[in-house]
Amino acid sequence: MAEPFSVRVTVRGYETDIQGHLNHSVYLQYAEHARWSLLQRAGIHQAALLTKGVGPVALETTIRYKRELLAGDETEVTCAFEWGEGKTFRIEQTIRKTDGTVAAEITGLGGLMDLRERRLVADPREYFRALSTDPQLFGL
Repeated sequence: MAEPFSVRVTVRGYETDIQGHLNHSVYLQYAEHARWSLLQRAGIHQAALLTKGVGPVALETTIRYKRELLAGDETEVTCAFEWGEGKTFRIEQTIRKTDGTVAAEITGLGGLMDLRERRLVADPREYFRALSTDPQLFGL
């Protein structure tokens, strides 16, 4: 199995809370950054999604905090799509310090919404496959 897609993120001082560790909401921002970076690397840009009349939606997110992150910590944020047969897909993400320490594990349930109908499309894989220049990044 190939390594999941990943991006590097450095924890910035203004992202920390009063205890000096990364604010809980910023973990979600790092995960979102990795997801959009994967889409861009695969050749999918927001304009193309809008032209097709679809947009990704988050349906559920679970974060398991493992170790704190401090200002200046270098991290790697992974992103791997897992496809089922229905309208939804899972995204497994890990935020890991460069020494290998896992800081957080994030599991998301997502879908692709038809922006006119305001409903999930029946097979999001087909949209990602059709729009992508590198569908392997999505495990397709």
